[in-house]
Amino acid sequence: MSEKTIGIESPILSRNERLATQLRERFAKHQIFVVNVLSSPGSGKTSTILATNERLRDRYRCAVIEGDIASDVDAITMKEAGMPAIQINTGGLCHLEGNMINQAVDAFEAGVGLDNIDVIFIENVGNLVCPVDFDLGENLSIMILSVPEGDDKPLKYPGIFQHAGALLLNKVDVAPAFDFDMDEYNHTLDNLNPQAPRFSVSAVRGQGMDEWCAWLAEQIEAAK
Repeated sequence: MSEKTIGIESPILSRNERLATQLRERFAKHQIFVVNVLSSPGSGKTSTILATNERLRDRYRCAVIEGDIASDVDAITMKEAGMPAIQINTGGLCHLEGNMINQAVDAFEAGVGLDNIDVIFIENVGNLVCPVDFDLGENLSIMILSVPEGDDKPLKYPGIFQHAGALLLNKVDVAPAFDFDMDEYNHTLDNLNPQAPRFSVSAVRGQGMDEWCAWLAEQIEAAK
């Protein structure tokens, strides 16, 4: 008896692409700019979103969709900072999918109302592989790498760095304590994704955040 291989990846991705198209149309209808935030665990996604909101909230009403395998710690943190937040627990899944985002958007619509949101940050599950394959209807995907993770991550996980529309290197304030080769990091990105702007930041200390937020505001305005 011959073996038969059943592929499930293609149907799953096709369904997600349809949902992503619907989400994109929904976001455009309400003039919501969506940022898909990608990184490994501990890189500083939450602190970067919070620091970005601090600099943008006078101009834009920002909300967050939090993706985690378990817990609602980050969503609580966002709400305490005054940002509407919806928590998605994936139960072990290493990425967010369009159907999850659609449910979160439904919750926003029933709560604060989509016309009262200008920007949604999607804090994706911390993973450097899975999230790349799943379009969430976003305007922009950003990749956050932190200095303690090492300058070799773009070599080990090239796909996520190639996918990103902007690249943030976080925790640069602690760079002297780590063996991070900035020249090697930039050389690798020159080959992988030379067109994406790069920002060296410390979300906690504020270093480089004004430059990043000014660029992001330009993208938000250009999308209107």
